[in-house]
Amino acid sequence: MRVGLGVDVHAFAAPDEGRRLVLGGVEIPSDRGLLGHSDADVLAHAITDALLGAAGLEDIGHYFPDTNERYRDADSIGLLREVRRLVGESWKIANVDAVVICERPKIKDHRGGMQENLAAALGVEESRVGVRGTTTERLGFPGRREGIAAQAVCLLERR
Repeated sequence: MRVGLGVDVHAFAAPDEGRRLVLGGVEIPSDRGLLGHSDADVLAHAITDALLGAAGLEDIGHYFPDTNERYRDADSIGLLREVRRLVGESWKIANVDAVVICERPKIKDHRGGMQENLAAALGVEESRVGVRGTTTERLGFPGRREGIAAQAVCLLERR
């Protein structure tokens, strides 16, 4: 068995930049999306890095560099699927657990959709994917509503 940890952070775009807010493959109503080369889905990115780390592979930037125009506005759930295929040759996903760190938006009404999307991308049942949200009690950049962070852990079992 192997454990991996993934962390990702993206700043909010200005309201007039027209960015969508996507977390776990779910578009969440918001006046501001996150800045990034792809769709900036911090939750999917953290899980992707957790998978890659557990498998002993390079990080997300190695496989999907922000210097490659092919990945501009890329669907991060699609990138997660690609990594699952890469990791899945040798490893089976036992579970993934993740937390989204932000003051707003509240994610509780969107968790089910996130878990469904992530489980489908990972090829596992939803009970193997945990998603929660937390705040920083108005401390730091998430508390000042400057961006969103996510952390994830993944447990892999050798096939």
